Amino acid sequence: MARKPRLFVADVPYHVIQRGNNKGVIFFSEQDYRFFLETLQEGKEKYPCSIYSYCLLTNHFHLLIEPKEKEGVSLLMKFLGVKYVSYINKFHNRTGTLWEGRFKCSLIDRETYFLSCLRYIEMNPVRAGIVKAPELYHWSSYRFRAFGEGNRVLDSDAWYDGLENNPERRQLLYRNLFQAPSPDLTDRLIREMTNKNSMVGEPGFRRGQTPP
Repeated sequence: MARKPRLFVADVPYHVIQRGNNKGVIFFSEQDYRFFLETLQEGKEKYPCSIYSYCLLTNHFHLLIEPKEKEGVSLLMKFLGVKYVSYINKFHNRTGTLWEGRFKCSLIDRETYFLSCLRYIEMNPVRAGIVKAPELYHWSSYRFRAFGEGNRVLDSDAWYDGLENNPERRQLLYRNLFQAPSPDLTDRLIREMTNKNSMVGEPGFRRGQTPP
């Protein structure tokens, strides 16, 4: 059966997921996480894009990316695959594929689902029972906005910058936004649409991104 074509456009955020083959491990040591983030930073400079959020878990990872060119997401993910998989196979004495097929992705409506997608990504370790609070997980982007920690991989965004002029107040507002439970329907929508390589947004957004 032919694979369903995916829609790629410039200047729209994408939620991207890549899983390990047969749900297998893709990060074996702390050095692996560091190398992945270094490769991600290198890739975003090579294929210009903004990276707003990430969460790296043992057997999969999430990214929130906005490409500057139409094929930016595909090129960045290909670059990550080639360099990171080569590194893993070399340093962990393994061969063969690391990923479970193609990455999955969905277009995100910036006006209505940007925050929801940030929350979905950065709350993954809490939902998985790995930590009690998102700030306790080291390999996610949460502390970038919640505490103003420097992170060369990440980019600021207009939504967060517009929360408050005072940086400390802005960070507090962001932390407070994570205190209330995320609606199950919203989390389910983000999960399902990403697995279907579809769109998360209002009807007008979906119409605007649908090829004629």
